[in-house]
Amino acid sequence: MASAARPRTNGAMNTLLARDAPAHDWYRFVLSFPPHLVRDYAQRFGLDADSRVLDPFCGTGTTLVEAKKLGVPSCGLEAVPLSRLAASTKVNWTPDPDELLKHAELVAEKALAMLAADGISDEPASSVPRGVRLRTLPAASAKLLLKDSISALPLHKVLVLRDALDGEYDSAFADHERLALARILPVEVGNLRFGPEVGLGTVKLDAPVVSVWLERVQTMCADLRQLQPRASTSAVALDADARIVGELLEPSSVDAVITSPPYPNEKDYSRTVRLESVLLGYLSSRSDLQTMKKGLVRSNTRGVYRDDADDAWVQDDAEVERIASAIEARRIELDKDSGFERMYHRVTKLYFGGMARHLVSLSRVLKPGAHLAYVVGDQASYLRVMIRTGQILAEIAERAGYEVESIDLFRTRHATATREQLREEVLVLRWPGAAAAASHR
Repeated sequence: MASAARPRTNGAMNTLLARDAPAHDWYRFVLSFPPHLVRDYAQRFGLDADSRVLDPFCGTGTTLVEAKKLGVPSCGLEAVPLSRLAASTKVNWTPDPDELLKHAELVAEKALAMLAADGISDEPASSVPRGVRLRTLPAASAKLLLKDSISALPLHKVLVLRDALDGEYDSAFADHERLALARILPVEVGNLRFGPEVGLGTVKLDAPVVSVWLERVQTMCADLRQLQPRASTSAVALDADARIVGELLEPSSVDAVITSPPYPNEKDYSRTVRLESVLLGYLSSRSDLQTMKKGLVRSNTRGVYRDDADDAWVQDDAEVERIASAIEARRIELDKDSGFERMYHRVTKLYFGGMARHLVSLSRVLKPGAHLAYVVGDQASYLRVMIRTGQILAEIAERAGYEVESIDLFRTRHATATREQLREEVLVLRWPGAAAAASHR
């Protein structure tokens, strides 16, 4: 197993370059890896128009967008509806930009008229107008949100704009217009901040909504004019659980995988897109949230359920068992007794078991000789017990029949809890084919 160590600074390696902004910046997950990483590995793997690249944890579509820009057909899997909207919309470059802008201006005009009828301007107010009955979310939906994540006046404006979008619905433009709304919600309209954890920032009384939304649509239209000559390259994002990828795609149909799965830590990735998911109607109750989370690899204790059984896939893995035992021993030593803390050791096994299940299922759709790049990171979230994610996944992949070509250092980041430098790496694998894999197990 080779290891290529090329230290990079965290900021420089995750910056979205201006030339990469078209489509990528329509909506970008705060923890996304940068487009240039996809370019690097697409070139290394020799991908072209006759190849097919898969991102089984596609998130908001970085791999899909960059592959399309490179002329490489792609497919992504994503179980979070809001993220899937982003991924699928960011690779849809077919709308006529002039017609999209014309339709968005019609929607904006209608929304502004509805606000005016309520006695509200889109411009920020210094106080809530008297006598105005503001729109609110149903109680079950509101309970899903971080308190004060959006103030009452901006929320009213968002709900009015959403109604205007529904009233002027056009299937040719709906996804782009909804994604533009999702893009402005967390920070420009709402009160959230990312660092990279989602939390509450400055709570503002009011914010413009319709004008800011229309500006985002205008940016999309400008990008579409630039991107449309490359619109014909196939790219699709499917509603799917990455752990059963082998049941979803054709056998031996994938030439390469470029992806970044969740890391084993206490980040609830669904919280990062929660505000948008609720306001766009993808989540309306805790039942919806639970259904969504059950389609994800278990990477944090808030997504663990009683009937989860992925840990069976690593029941004989000595390193995973050692880490889980160390976490549980540390919990007992520190007298940590909350329900979530009691699950730290279990979610660690569920995570690596889920990834083992994914890799086994994935092998069915890979062509012999397919190359894979997994962006993963070391973690110490569970009571400061170090988890060398890349190394462990490399060992799991080898047992599943993959060849480990290298573990490339992508960047390092400082862990405040342990004061150590944590590695983020790209685990590079090769699938030799089922027959060759069986002979080496």
